[in-house]
Amino acid sequence: MSVGANYIQYVLDLLRVIGPVSAKRMFGGAGLYLDGSFFALIADDVLYFKVDDTNKADYLNAGTAPFKPFGTYEMSYYEVPADVLEDDEQLKEWAQKAVVAAMRKAGPRRKTPRRVRK
Repeated sequence: MSVGANYIQYVLDLLRVIGPVSAKRMFGGAGLYLDGSFFALIADDVLYFKVDDTNKADYLNAGTAPFKPFGTYEMSYYEVPADVLEDDEQLKEWAQKAVVAAMRKAGPRRKTPRRVRK
């Protein structure tokens, strides 16, 4: 799994439609974040968005595949269709749904640190 710097920048430029998205390199790929939510990833110069029960059907209907980092293990990130990447309005809609899915998965954030057990 690898990702080129040019592709990361291309994706960040596209995703400006939803706000200031940042990328962090990880395991040869990159994770994409908006307001602290990990909502997308890039692997082998392919963009994947976070899915849950509310948006997974969009990807299945588009015929895209899930991210499988080890060949068989399927993660809850699906490839973004090329036609969505080429349409700012669709991209904005799909990206926003992915952010919401990521936020829902993360649950409420703790306001106080966890106590360390001794």
